[in-house]
Amino acid sequence: MISTIINMLGNKCPNCNKGKIFEKGLLHFSFSFPKMHENCSHCGTKFEKEPGFFFGAMFVSYGLGVAEALITYFICMPFFEETFDLRIIPIIGVVILSLTLVNIKLSRIIWIYMFKEYSV
Repeated sequence: MISTIINMLGNKCPNCNKGKIFEKGLLHFSFSFPKMHENCSHCGTKFEKEPGFFFGAMFVSYGLGVAEALITYFICMPFFEETFDLRIIPIIGVVILSLTLVNIKLSRIIWIYMFKEYSV
């Protein structure tokens, strides 16, 4: 389980754990949309199983965004007097916007790992 999480965060292929899913690493920031390899360079696994395969990754990305918002809220809560202070909302927005590209990559990686093909 822990090795799977390490491989996911390391942008590794779910089958061979050697090839990369994205051209750049998970934490590489740029202003362009992240580019994925079509196949693993080591074992040849196709990452996009069918057209529209990554639509489901949007739900994973939504879950990541909600988790980030909740974590940000609970970190900021002790610094404000009221339980829900409206000044926390822009802070949550900045955190979610700054992690958008990481969420795109991580949600696709999680989605690929959810549909990993196991050989018997």
